[in-house]
Amino acid sequence: MNAAVDKQLAALSIMRKAELQIEWQRHYKSDPPDIAPGLLRFGIAYRIQEKMFGGLSRSLQAKLRRIAKGEPVGTKPIGKLKPGTRLVRRWNDQTIVVLVTDGGFMFDDQEYGSLSEIARQVTGAHWSGPRFFGLTKAKASSDAA
Repeated sequence: MNAAVDKQLAALSIMRKAELQIEWQRHYKSDPPDIAPGLLRFGIAYRIQEKMFGGLSRSLQAKLRRIAKGEPVGTKPIGKLKPGTRLVRRWNDQTIVVLVTDGGFMFDDQEYGSLSEIARQVTGAHWSGPRFFGLTKAKASSDAA
């Protein structure tokens, strides 16, 4: 890590609540929340590192906002799949039929948030759902001539 960041983070560890509240105001330009000193430290430490190394991506920020609102996440259909699309796959003499819905995927009368959950349910192993259902191409071998 950067030495300046290390120094700032170390200084936080010995600050009392009143000092942490001043630091919060300095870093966030707002009044500190009424929370335990340990949580103030975490918040300030995050802000220091965010300024030095960058923050969360916009897509992750949007996902976190959806979580905070109680909205489902990870349920967006893959690529250009539209609700009503049926995905069919043969696996060990079993035909797997998945229906793309507005909120995710329906398989065996049960709603799933991702194709990977379904692939894991069917195979008992970790699979990329899009790959399992043939929605992505296998990467070309790097040693292919």
